[in-house]
Amino acid sequence: MSISFSLIMRKIVKSALLSLLLAGCIPGYAQESADKIILIIGKEIILQSDLELQIAQLKQQNPNFNDSLKGQVLQGMIMQKIFKAQAERDSVMVSDEDVEGQLENRLRYFIQLYGSKEKLEQISGKTVYQIKEENREGIRDQMVAEKMQNQILESTKITPAEVDAFYKKIPVDSLPFFPAIVEVGQIVIDPPVSKEMDDYAKEKLEGIRKDIVEGRKTFEIAAGLYSDDPGSRDNGGRYDGITRNGAWAQEFVAATFKLQDGEISPVIKTKFGYHIIQMIHRKGDEADVRHILIKPEVTSADFKKALDRLDSVHKLLVSGKMTFPEAVGKFSTDEAAKRTGGMIADPQTGNAELDMTKLDAGMVLLIDSLKQGDYSAPHIFLTDMHDKSCRIVFLRSRTPPHKANLKDDYSRIQEVALAQKKAGKLQAWMKAKLPTYYIKVAPEYQVCDFYKQWGLGNMPK
Repeated sequence: MSISFSLIMRKIVKSALLSLLLAGCIPGYAQESADKIILIIGKEIILQSDLELQIAQLKQQNPNFNDSLKGQVLQGMIMQKIFKAQAERDSVMVSDEDVEGQLENRLRYFIQLYGSKEKLEQISGKTVYQIKEENREGIRDQMVAEKMQNQILESTKITPAEVDAFYKKIPVDSLPFFPAIVEVGQIVIDPPVSKEMDDYAKEKLEGIRKDIVEGRKTFEIAAGLYSDDPGSRDNGGRYDGITRNGAWAQEFVAATFKLQDGEISPVIKTKFGYHIIQMIHRKGDEADVRHILIKPEVTSADFKKALDRLDSVHKLLVSGKMTFPEAVGKFSTDEAAKRTGGMIADPQTGNAELDMTKLDAGMVLLIDSLKQGDYSAPHIFLTDMHDKSCRIVFLRSRTPPHKANLKDDYSRIQEVALAQKKAGKLQAWMKAKLPTYYIKVAPEYQVCDFYKQWGLGNMPK
């Protein structure tokens, strides 16, 4: 099995297991009235429209998707069906709670993608309730198949000797060229808010609430005029699909689910500032709301306090009286950073080795002025939430642009080698299991690579 094939298979299987939720949301996709069964696997079938939908989804995610990969997409779909069937044989199940959680996450993604629940319902031609009902079993099947696959692969490990052997098989002219790679961390200290500004923000929001309750302004207009939440301000403060187990602040969730339709909450406080919430509609453990956020203003004096504190931390680090992870644990106000020792990780892989081309321009310029092991001076920066805060940046390591090698890129090569080993194990597992299932493939798809690789042409008719 080639390197490229193993990587493609990993993407295809992942895409099959994490496919997009709504066929109606894919522009230009419409199921033909006349459909065709192209594969039968035991009690399961794959329709021509199923394959076309998968391809439409992949093209939406990647405009450069090549139609020549159609056979590999179908291969991934077959694997999912076999995983599901084997899960039934082995009594591998997922809980109703996990299925509901996955449904909520996917619906939330599409609601955010299209701007509101109403827009999603308009585009799909279905209510959110209908979407959930129609997709619940499909989501369950995907989750069961993924759990079965994970059980097959859970014991698959790779040794340093195998990584070394894998690397030596790669032709020199096929080795990838990597851009500069850095390991970088930060100690963040948010400026403390003065009591005066905190009180002012709360009083301001209480005044806004009074205007709404007494009918001088609607909630939507007040949100557009005053809210400090850019995510909902232009939409009248609206958020759809709030759930108890979402990523919302717990104080916000608790206040939300105390409200009846049309009711407005008292002013509540979270780590983001002060909020009022209006219930639009609640159905069980899901709610559509409007919301106004007022953040206490941070003054120049507040920033100076944070920078002065960071200056003291900087002296401890430079003098060697405290290590970087110790300083993060003791001083950082970023709770998430404490779990990583302050190192910034790739959100997709969790890897602390970052491609510099993926960093924002401000961070690149800052790192460029540092040597390996250096700490930046305390400075003000813009967070991912577009708020200003204060930090020190630490450059743990820098690897210049280079051709892949074991010394500098062991973890990356190990990842690819392990993916190939897992793909090989899945292929072997499939070849062993397929003869135990009834399988029939439409003639036009018998030319696909998987048909020969799995020996389907040799199976009893």
